[in-house]
Amino acid sequence: MPYITTDDDVQLFYKDWGSGAPVVFTHSWSLSSAMWQYQMIPLAEQGLRCVAYDRRGHGRSDQPWDGYDFDTLADDLAAVLERLDLHGVTLVGHSTGTPEIVRYLARHGSERIAKIVLVSSALPLMLKTPDNPDGFEAAELEQMHALWPIDFPRWVREVSEPFFGVGLPGNEISRDLLEWSVADTHSVSVRAMMSLAHPVTETDHRDDLRRIDVPALVIHGEADAFNPVELCGRQTAALIPDSRLKVYDNGPHGLHLTHREQLTGDLLEFIKQ
Repeated sequence: MPYITTDDDVQLFYKDWGSGAPVVFTHSWSLSSAMWQYQMIPLAEQGLRCVAYDRRGHGRSDQPWDGYDFDTLADDLAAVLERLDLHGVTLVGHSTGTPEIVRYLARHGSERIAKIVLVSSALPLMLKTPDNPDGFEAAELEQMHALWPIDFPRWVREVSEPFFGVGLPGNEISRDLLEWSVADTHSVSVRAMMSLAHPVTETDHRDDLRRIDVPALVIHGEADAFNPVELCGRQTAALIPDSRLKVYDNGPHGLHLTHREQLTGDLLEFIKQ
């Protein structure tokens, strides 16, 4: 299987499908690069080179004890781009994958990057602070984290239906596809989940967003119960100098499956522009 070795000797599994202008995908917290295959296949069929890799601690990549801060994760993304010698890249991230992209641009610049797409973003700051009054209370977040070291699979199952907005008008996801996504979390390192919890919720990306110098498409679900559109999607788009926001009616957090055709179409249109 194909692996890329990072500067601290972590092996990252990746898949590289198709040929043409490169599109590199970063995935959601607790999932793996498999989440993107319903976008990667049609985009590769349209003449694009689609690359996705498993974040450290996820999927088929190594599960080191540490390295779950955004500086290290951004450097992992840099290793993927450098080892594959990719240029003119469109970066596409979902949820936790979006701050990886933003931190990559802050640390490594945009020399290799043409555009970015931020889907269901975990940006710009999730935690409630005096200048971010709509964020989540720290106690609320800690309560959610408490079950992870005890019974992570139970927590995943409990949140799976809200993640995909089961019952929302127009959401089309089969029980089989939902269970497939739940199963994708079984290989994740609980240590990685616990270590990522605070960086994801407490890191302030507002200054980094203001400095982005490539075009950005921000896609968010109007009914996202995890990263609310007013806290995340709209604020993210407002901070990026050259950005466009698309809000999906009744869209949940897991847009990559519930709105897969719409998302794929929007990605293709933006990339080909």
